Amino acid sequence: MRYCLALDLRSDPALIAEYENWHREVWPEIKASILDSGITQMEIYRLENRLFMIMETNATFSFEKKTAADAANPAVEKWEHLMWKYQLAIPGGRPGEKWRLMNKIFELK
Repeated sequence: MRYCLALDLRSDPALIAEYENWHREVWPEIKASILDSGITQMEIYRLENRLFMIMETNATFSFEKKTAADAANPAVEKWEHLMWKYQLAIPGGRPGEKWRLMNKIFELK
């Protein structure tokens, strides 16, 4: 299954550069938590301060299981807390919600 999500960064070039640097050297525990959740591929793209994530998942993946596993993982909690320095919730989300799931509106077949 493919999921596409969006998130904003603070509009500060220095913070955006720091954020990109963190993602060049993602902690091994974070990569492991992503793969262990059933995410098989992940890419993040940036346009100015808007991020776009594409996730490919296997049949074992669910957002509910990933959220629960992340909450029980101290490394993920530390990473997520650190990333809030750079991230802004997109308006309209639930309190504390970071990445927002996007709706597919077109597919070329």
